[in-house]
This record gives sequence, C-alpha cells and structure tokens, in this order.
Amino acid sequence: MGNLLYVIAVILVIGWLLGFFVWHVGGLIHILLVIAIIAILLKVINRAT
Repeated sequence: MGNLLYVIAVILVIGWLLGFFVWHVGGLIHILLVIAIIAILLKVINRAT
C-alpha cells in the first residue's frame, strides 16, 4: 500500500508539471498538486509509526 501511494504521488506531480507548463489547465493543476502532497504526507506519517 505504501508503494502505491508513492507511485500515485509521483504520477500526480508529473501530471501537475505537465499541466502547468504545457496545457495551462487552471485550477485542476493545483488540485493535483494538493492530492500529491497529501499522498506523500500519508506515506511519511505511515512510515514513522
């Protein structure tokens, strides 16, 4: 499960970067970034416990 969160976070960050620099989609980019950060934080918190 931890690896899956990490993979999802990486995919979302890549999607955010592509959207930011290529498509300029707007608010969707920021939502993807927030979801990626939450996934990374969950992984760090789960690893610490």
